[in-house]
Amino acid sequence: MYRIGIDVGGTNTDAVLMRDGQVVQAVKAPTSADVTGGVLQALRDLVQGAGVEYASLRAVMIGTTHFTNALVERQHLAPVGMIRLARPASTGIPPLSGWPEDLLAAGRLDCRIAGGGYEFDGAVLAPVQGEEIRAIAAEFAAAGIRNIAISGVFSSINDAQEREAAAHVLAVLPQARVTLSSEIGRVGLLDRENAAILNAALGDLGEKTINALRAALREAGVEAPFYITQNDGTLMDAERAARFPILTVASGPTNSMRGAAFLSGCKDAIVVDIGGTTSDVGVLVNGFPRQTGTAVEVGGVRTNFRMPDVYSLGLGGGTLVADDYQTIGPHSVGFRLRSEALVFGGRTLTATDIAVAAAGGIDGIGDPALVADLDPARVAACLARMRCMILAAIDRMRTSDQPLPVLVVGGGSVLLHGTLGQFELRLPPHFAVANAVGAAMAQVSGEADRVLRLADIGRDAAIAQVRAEAQQKALEAGATADSLELVDIEDVPLAYMPGDATRIRVRVVGNLQTTS
Repeated sequence: MYRIGIDVGGTNTDAVLMRDGQVVQAVKAPTSADVTGGVLQALRDLVQGAGVEYASLRAVMIGTTHFTNALVERQHLAPVGMIRLARPASTGIPPLSGWPEDLLAAGRLDCRIAGGGYEFDGAVLAPVQGEEIRAIAAEFAAAGIRNIAISGVFSSINDAQEREAAAHVLAVLPQARVTLSSEIGRVGLLDRENAAILNAALGDLGEKTINALRAALREAGVEAPFYITQNDGTLMDAERAARFPILTVASGPTNSMRGAAFLSGCKDAIVVDIGGTTSDVGVLVNGFPRQTGTAVEVGGVRTNFRMPDVYSLGLGGGTLVADDYQTIGPHSVGFRLRSEALVFGGRTLTATDIAVAAAGGIDGIGDPALVADLDPARVAACLARMRCMILAAIDRMRTSDQPLPVLVVGGGSVLLHGTLGQFELRLPPHFAVANAVGAAMAQVSGEADRVLRLADIGRDAAIAQVRAEAQQKALEAGATADSLELVDIEDVPLAYMPGDATRIRVRVVGNLQTTS
């Protein structure tokens, strides 16, 4: 039985066929403008090249940049109606505070504050007024808004009021697509609220994209279930992905890091993923990407859902190099690399041309004769400058002087080889498709984030309670019980709160349960 991993990047769509943890076949196809076309082509090339039957596929795992691009480009965003359950406690800062003007202009956002909310320990601040919620929902319906986001004060501790409000909304708007902030973000009202609004704005696109991918797989003859990779390096099924497209943001670098860990056997390392457009640098901790400990901006909006701590710079295989060889990027030819780069017969000087010229030719990458007339001294200086850019990014991501291996993956890895400063660079097997390998071998996760009074329950019991909740979430997401393992645990005392209040966050992962 086989499983397929597909990762859709800005330049290439990479795909691998794996069996028993081994790469059987790997292909690269240009990313299509509609995403699904490139996925379908990669899938067909992969299966036909390996000579296997579609019936032997157990599961298909897909990572896509589709939703990230929509937020960055301010396109395909649905109108959103947002209800904050916070009056009278939390009305000082209105919804959408700090949002970029161009994003506000790109979408129709109608935000209201209603009665409700909890204390940090789950005690009720104010009850939800059903009549008020239904009246707001009726106004949303009259305005043609059917993507609704609901957030509440400390709803990540107790989600009962958000669910109650959702029931009132659905009573008026049965066709509404409702996003609850407690299902996405962590403790912290404004950032969690922002994540819920962004998810709701992606609602129509999420449903359309997942349906298109499902149709593409069906057209190819694939009957196996398919999953979408999340930004924490784990999977969610297609139905959940359609409901929570925001959770796929930054899944590309995460897939590469997970693939690098799997292919190299390194659980703790620095990973440099060089694609066609960008280089992403992150740190592996216990086999998973280190997560950021601060608020993360998505499309210019502060959010607090789980995100990998990744630094990206505009340097990849398709990065434009100016005629003076001094200016490098950040713009890229992207998926047009094989038609525009000099080594492929084009007329645009790219980072790939510099790498091929410096090496005197690289197997499988264009015709070195087409860049033989480039000035060797200027080529060498340009390549050195690129390497310095990546070295600076690595130093930026290090938090200690502990020696860690540096794993280099991605199709643009030709830009690096040998050593880089004090670091010995390693290219694991199948490094060019590490992102697809990461998708294929992804696991299922469960995370719980709670604030508890240790004076009432004790630290060990509190951690056990939160861990049990995280394990239950993993099981509900499709993990097998005997494969669950603890990945991350964090407990932070909260100053100025009574009862020795402590925030406890636990994340567990497990292997995906698939039918044989």
